[in-house]
Amino acid sequence: MTVPLPLLPPVPEEGYRPGGPSLVDIVDEEHRQMLALADRIGSPDPGPELGDLVQVLTAMVSRHLSAEEQYLFPTVRAALPQAGELVNRELEATGALLAALKGLAGPADPGLADVVDRVRRHVARVAALVGPLREVATDVELIRLGNRWEIAEEAAPTRPHPGTPAAPPWNRIVEPAVGVVDKVRDAVTGRPTYLTDLEPETGRPATASEAP
Repeated sequence: MTVPLPLLPPVPEEGYRPGGPSLVDIVDEEHRQMLALADRIGSPDPGPELGDLVQVLTAMVSRHLSAEEQYLFPTVRAALPQAGELVNRELEATGALLAALKGLAGPADPGLADVVDRVRRHVARVAALVGPLREVATDVELIRLGNRWEIAEEAAPTRPHPGTPAAPPWNRIVEPAVGVVDKVRDAVTGRPTYLTDLEPETGRPATASEAP
């Protein structure tokens, strides 16, 4: 191993290669999805489904930031000590983005433009951290981190909670508990939280919108 992995089980045997996507591939794909949603929301005519698009972006960003704080940022800090200050600044920006999402009163909120801008800037800044990580981490390390990322996102909150811990170990304890509450609320209200909740033919959500 070339990268000190955060709280991962030991490799079972020499030459072991886990299955699944790498952390870098997951982050890149989710960034593309977030940018596509942000572009649509920020377009001059996003359509009558704007409220539900905002809901999906809110849930997507909430899950994504939770996984970043649990696995990407600690790994970058350990593998690239020179990037520690950049990680600190990004953690502050992450808190500000969650607060901006939480402050939205609905799809007509004038703060939505600020949220879209913050999402775009977040993607650019994190991409600048992921590139150097790709250079120093092995494929096995990145796949193992990708596996943990997927588990973290599955349990992550779907709503912004800027007051929760942003660093291990507490975020790995608190955020799954908060995520359970969020998912119950989502189920009760029929809130869309995934891209697959949008109708494929029209791109319109299958459910009604709800303010974050």
